[in-house]
Amino acid sequence: MDNLVLAFAIIGALGIGAQWLAWRFNLPAIVLMAIAGLLAGPVFNIFAAPDAMPGDAPMEVLLGEFYRPIIAVAVAVILFEGGLQLNFSELRGLSRGVRRLVFPGVPIAWFLGAAATYLIAGLSWQVSLLFGGIMVVTGPTVIIPLLRQSKLNPRPATLLKWEGIINDPLGALLAVLVYEFLVIGEHGATSIDIISSLILASLLSAGLGYAFGRFVAAAFRRGWVPEYLKPPVLLALVLICFEVANLLQEEAGLLSVTAMGITLANSKIASINDLRLFKENITILLVSGVFVILTANLTWQSVGALDWSILWFLAAMLFIVRPLTVMITTIGSGLPWKERLLVGWIAPRGIVAVAVSSFFGASLVDAGYIDGEKLMPLAFGMVFVTVVLHGFTISPLARALGLASRERPGVLIVGASPFSASLATKLKEMEIPVMVADTSWRRLKPARLTSVETYYGEILSEVTEHHVDLNRFGYLLALGGNESHNALVATDLAPELGRSAIFQVNARGKDEEDRKALSYTLQGRTFLHSGAALDELLRRHYSGWTFQRTKLAEEYPPEQYKKDLGAEHEIILIIRKGVISFASREVPLKPEIGDTVLAYIPKPPEKKPEKPKSETSEDEKREKEEPV
Repeated sequence: MDNLVLAFAIIGALGIGAQWLAWRFNLPAIVLMAIAGLLAGPVFNIFAAPDAMPGDAPMEVLLGEFYRPIIAVAVAVILFEGGLQLNFSELRGLSRGVRRLVFPGVPIAWFLGAAATYLIAGLSWQVSLLFGGIMVVTGPTVIIPLLRQSKLNPRPATLLKWEGIINDPLGALLAVLVYEFLVIGEHGATSIDIISSLILASLLSAGLGYAFGRFVAAAFRRGWVPEYLKPPVLLALVLICFEVANLLQEEAGLLSVTAMGITLANSKIASINDLRLFKENITILLVSGVFVILTANLTWQSVGALDWSILWFLAAMLFIVRPLTVMITTIGSGLPWKERLLVGWIAPRGIVAVAVSSFFGASLVDAGYIDGEKLMPLAFGMVFVTVVLHGFTISPLARALGLASRERPGVLIVGASPFSASLATKLKEMEIPVMVADTSWRRLKPARLTSVETYYGEILSEVTEHHVDLNRFGYLLALGGNESHNALVATDLAPELGRSAIFQVNARGKDEEDRKALSYTLQGRTFLHSGAALDELLRRHYSGWTFQRTKLAEEYPPEQYKKDLGAEHEIILIIRKGVISFASREVPLKPEIGDTVLAYIPKPPEKKPEKPKSETSEDEKREKEEPV
């Protein structure tokens, strides 16, 4: 193939298609992206040039001199986005555990990984040291989706997230250190010179990232950059920071952009959530494309260079190196043994490991280290195995250890009222986890009296993040009396829960054309098919409307059920095969056989007692019969 536009279109379709399939069937995305890349590359040779020689890496031939810069830029943006997720407030009670996983965790993992690579995989000690440094990374591009999927408790989830994002640039720097020893050392430089220059360059790079982060925070706060230019300006500054740091020391830009992201994440910028969302969208696109490119670049010759000893190497990395590293480094850290056991098993490698291995593998081959060509297949094997095993075992292991919720996805109701309290009580009776949140202790009283779980406070406050685990909830009902606050809740929590799972009560009834109403772009789905306003729901509540749960079956089909409900009713939700679907104006519900339906129905009319017929005496009858 020599058409770059067509190649990028295929790469985008494969990468985003794999991401969609992963979301649709709840599978690890990186596994599907790897399969897509393998099918496009070694299997079907879609990207192979017409005049390519056997053994040529197809993507390197296709992209030419742009191959490495594309990978480098993608990794830089990915690490910056990871740093942008790290808020120091999350480290309450975990700072010692995180520090231990970084030091002495990184040196121990480096030594053990290098030993396994040398003794089992059979690589030279020089290349083994470099690959051992790369393998200390646990990719944020993989671990963060796994944490969302597994509904892990906040403590172990925060520990794994911080470790993955901090260790990524450190692994790359260790690889740089070894590479400098191997390549620059041959030109007469002493070990002290190499180490001192690397330490100095790393400190300068971290300081550069901090300076860039502070500058961006100040510029955004003072209004030097308009809102619509903030994302592109930030992206440009990330690339500038990355390249300036690389001029100081090769691959030091990875540390610099990570420091820049962490600095911004803790600068309390008003628009930080919008920036995170923008960078996350870019990261998803880059991860999807770059991972397809890296896997499609593999050839049968590079894969065939591996032998069966690689299986023993992978087993050693999974069952010896990682668990031993975590158990040693967390001694005295205060972490419970269950959390140590889980963290000791979960260490999926991601795109940074593959990208850095690809870069240094080619550089080592150019420098005369022939077994450098094994780095890319080895890293790919490590990524594939860890993602598959950890992706499919994290949820059952976490539940078995009591570190994840065993409940079905619950319902978070924001806005307390007699109606929402009554709904929450019925959901609790149906064994659906539910919580009612409100800033008024008085409004929460009806829910508290029925033993429904409540949260007293502002759901959008940063403090709430430490008291309410949003991973427990799969649905949000914004049922407060303030339309603006409902819209703010829907907009703020949409990236966390997904806008399709957020439902907002209609504060203005059925009049969609009201010019004073908030824009639809700020709101969730309209709660209930009728779009009944909160005042109407409260009127119904005080009129005696009640919630009715019904199981539909062949003996009682939907047609008969709807006929029995009558004209005046509201279907609140249906449960189909364990999945909850709430009624909304945008997506009407159609009950089917096998569904459990929750409906809101009026109080049945009271039957008036029949007036007893009066008995007529014989004299009265004669009076009526006699003519006047």
